[in-house]
Order: sequence, then structure tokens, then C-alpha cells
Amino acid sequence: MRIVLVDDHPLVRDGVASLLTAWGHDVVGLGGSAADAERLVASLEPDLVLMDVRMPGVSGIEATARVKRLRPEAVVVMLTVSEDEADLFEAIKAGAQGYLLKNMEPAQLRVMLEAVGRGEAAITPATAARILGEFGRRERAASRPARSADQLTEREVEVLAAVTEGLRNKQIAARLGISENTVKFHLGNILGKVHAESRAELAGRAVREGLIPGTAPAGQASSSEDAADASTRGQSS
Repeated sequence: MRIVLVDDHPLVRDGVASLLTAWGHDVVGLGGSAADAERLVASLEPDLVLMDVRMPGVSGIEATARVKRLRPEAVVVMLTVSEDEADLFEAIKAGAQGYLLKNMEPAQLRVMLEAVGRGEAAITPATAARILGEFGRRERAASRPARSADQLTEREVEVLAAVTEGLRNKQIAARLGISENTVKFHLGNILGKVHAESRAELAGRAVREGLIPGTAPAGQASSSEDAADASTRGQSS
């Protein structure tokens, strides 16, 4: 296969290129950025693009989306150190036909590339299980009632609480010690679970409906406060 390899670490890039060449593949282009990926795909029309996820500036996920818009028939497979589920699902949504980890054995990488040559997806059984598990979880969530505070995971509750405070994705990521992609992933899940259309609607409903554990819906809170006031007035009269 004619392969373009895009990775911002020269040692990794050159090492993988050497392996590919030894296996009989034609490495036609090497790059280290999203701009390189677009330029090389446009000029070389490779059979396969091996793309890193985390690169300076524009990520490999966004680069994948750009490459697919530029050349829809291009096959893009992520080759990354990131085991973050948000990166995995964002890459698939961007059009990647595979997601491989750099810690895999060379023999396994070779098998995955042979699968690509046969028109198959470059996804290990473990990654396939994660994808199927997520699809199953989303289907179960979609079948539940719209008010779903009890469906939110602990991390989703933390993200939702930060949203109601007006924090942006970068600030939420810093607070929780996670990546911005992970924040976006959780937000997408939360929006789906509570059937909200926007961040603003989500924040408003979280307050009104008491979607954050430990908080009551706005109407119930007011009623409780009114009852307490009435009780106090009764005792004092």
C-alpha cells in the first residue's frame, strides 16, 4: 500500500516508517501536522493515512475530518498513545476507519494493516468491545425517561455542575484533570440523556429540575422555603 504517515514525533514517525517499508509498503510521505496531512493527501493520493491524535495546533482528529472532506475515499487510521474514549469516538465520528495504540506489538500492527488492505477496519477486539459497549449504553439511555439525573455517571454530574457554574470546556478540563475532548464527550452524553438541545438549555434544566444530586428542582425548593417560612410565622404568633 501507498502510505502517508503523520506524527509530530520524528523518532516515532521514522521508526514506524522503517517497519512499514520492511513489510513491503510504500511510504510515500511523512508529515508532522494537520497541514502536512492535507498537503500530502492532496498531492500523493495515498491508499492509507496513519494519523497521530495529539499534535500541536490542530489535532489529528480534526485533521482526519479535513482529509475526509478533501478526499472522501482516503482511508485514515489513527495511531496514537491515547486510550481516552473521547478521542476514540471523536476519531470514528471524524471518519477514521481504525484506531490503533502505539504500544501494540509490531506483529499486531502488521495484521491490522493487512486487514486495511482487504477493506476491513483496523480495530482490535478490545477497541471493538469498547465501541459496542458505548453504543449499547447509549441505546439503553435513550429508552429511559427524559428526566435522568439518576442515569448520569459521577463524572457527568461533575461536568454538569461545572456547566451550571458557567465554566467553559477548558476550565472544566482543568478543574477535573481531564482533556477538553473528554469534556466534550461527557457533554454529548449528558445532552443525550436529558434530551437537551444546547448548553444553555442544559444549565437551565439542571437548575429547574434538580438534575444535580443534592439539589431540588427550583419549584420544589421555593415550596419548601415557603413552608418553612409559614411554619416559623405560625410558631411566633
